[in-house]
Amino acid sequence: MTTASLCTSIESGLTAAAASVVSTGAVAESEDLTLVRQAAAGDSRAFEQLYRMHVDRIYGLCCRLCHGDSARAEQSTQDAFVRAWEKLGSFRGESRFGTWLHRLTVNVVLGEHRLLKRWVSFEDGVGTEDESSGDALMAVQPEDTSLKMDMERALSRLPKGARTVLVLHDIEGYQHEEIAALTGIAVGTSKAQLHRARRLMRGWLQ
Repeated sequence: MTTASLCTSIESGLTAAAASVVSTGAVAESEDLTLVRQAAAGDSRAFEQLYRMHVDRIYGLCCRLCHGDSARAEQSTQDAFVRAWEKLGSFRGESRFGTWLHRLTVNVVLGEHRLLKRWVSFEDGVGTEDESSGDALMAVQPEDTSLKMDMERALSRLPKGARTVLVLHDIEGYQHEEIAALTGIAVGTSKAQLHRARRLMRGWLQ
């Protein structure tokens, strides 16, 4: 499969992904590994299956990292899967394929857009409150559709730096040290931005 044909295949699926930004749920690790091996050997159909299994969640991640810009999110999703196709040979199965794909996507988005390079100063210092108090807010997907919409609106209102750290830490499960390594900011800055984001979100959702 050429990069051009892969792009065409990916583009055809993005409209459906954009219409429903929801997680496809956990896929059996053994099934992922089988498909990855087949795709790495050149089986484009196996890669297409991996794409369909993971595209909704990757698009959702890109939407959040691109601050709700659907056009940029679609492009970033395509870029992430093209990069995944190119780098499948480097996947060793030491983590779940979904985890590997998420990390690759974060690197693609942050690498392309340099979202955090524009930060100059910060309103908040490192928070003194218990950071775990905010985990349940963002880690749990609310079943109430109206609440979920409210959370998405609140998330879209966050400053870009705070939103990026909140998405990476509370939604995607990255630790502050990992966020610092991915973005080039200090661990203390990551903590300060998470504290700021949680404070703002609590105020808007109460």
